[in-house]
Amino acid sequence: VRVAIAILNADCRVVRMRIIANLANCEENKVMMFEHRGLVESILRIATFDLSEQAREYASATLMDIASASLNQIPMAKNDKLLGCLVKLSVTEDGPEAREYAITGLQNLAFAKESRVRLVSYGSGVVLEALKKAVSTDPNGKARRRAAGALTNLACEETAERMGCHKSLLHTLANASVRDVHEDVQKRAVLALTKLSTNITCTMLCYENLLDALVVAAINDRSETISAVLRVKSREPENRESMGNHTGIIDTLCKITTTESYSIKDKDNAMRAIMHLTNESSNRKVLCRRIVLDTLVAGASLIHEDDIRDSAILAIERLATEVSNRKYMARHDGLLVAVARATERECKMDQASSERSLLAKPLLMSLLVAL
Repeated sequence: VRVAIAILNADCRVVRMRIIANLANCEENKVMMFEHRGLVESILRIATFDLSEQAREYASATLMDIASASLNQIPMAKNDKLLGCLVKLSVTEDGPEAREYAITGLQNLAFAKESRVRLVSYGSGVVLEALKKAVSTDPNGKARRRAAGALTNLACEETAERMGCHKSLLHTLANASVRDVHEDVQKRAVLALTKLSTNITCTMLCYENLLDALVVAAINDRSETISAVLRVKSREPENRESMGNHTGIIDTLCKITTTESYSIKDKDNAMRAIMHLTNESSNRKVLCRRIVLDTLVAGASLIHEDDIRDSAILAIERLATEVSNRKYMARHDGLLVAVARATERECKMDQASSERSLLAKPLLMSLLVAL
């Protein structure tokens, strides 16, 4: 405890703080050290006020290690001074290692589900603000990775709306998932965004911000996660109208489906999402436009990707159930040819299986009548 006494010179404080940090690195010591009277308060004083950067670094490392013990996480998250100290170190500390240790400490505390609501609501969201700043601006790649990991830990059903409504947090995660120079940071940002997407519903104020963030994150063609999120979201009937009217979502789905750099799984996810959106009757007029029809024609014309091709034909069939769409669709370049080929394929398959339902033939007839 005497490590925080001002009469000790800097070298003594550093040596003692280093010893404490080494002790905290031992699993058997962590709970005992947290419960030792006055020790945590002394460490907090060093971490907050000591003029020695090295002493503050060891103090930050000690808090990080103590926070890794599951028995400590809930009581530590209830300590206002401790949270304030970790936030301060995360944002204002000059030493990159001390910042990284403090952010990792927050990540450790967020591991306990019982602590998450407390962490996101503490100080009107200062923990979220500190982690957002670290993800977007910290020059230390490890610190950014830890911050993205902390946000991933915090994301759950109970915290999703508060996190989604925190100013620019979703946008920051989306940018990190695309533009960060470290792939590990990108992956963790995508994971945080995915967990939030799972729990943010269309009734929440942050829903539109989520859709905007997913559009940005979908630029990353090295991850199949965002296209899967869009597919899952589009399967839920209550989401379809808002997604169908979101220009960025539709343009993004079309881009994924028709851009060579995206994987086959991405393309399949995107085409299925478009197909699900055509299930909503109010979307059919909105989706009957050139970019969507170009995408559906391209998908319906694929030779070796049966799933994508079938989803595209099904989407065309659903758009054509809106009678006012048929004339425009019939005159769209390549659409009748794609449907005619699908009709031919279905006829060949029908010969092998009499139970198979035919979609393309009645679709072709309805489009020809509309000409």
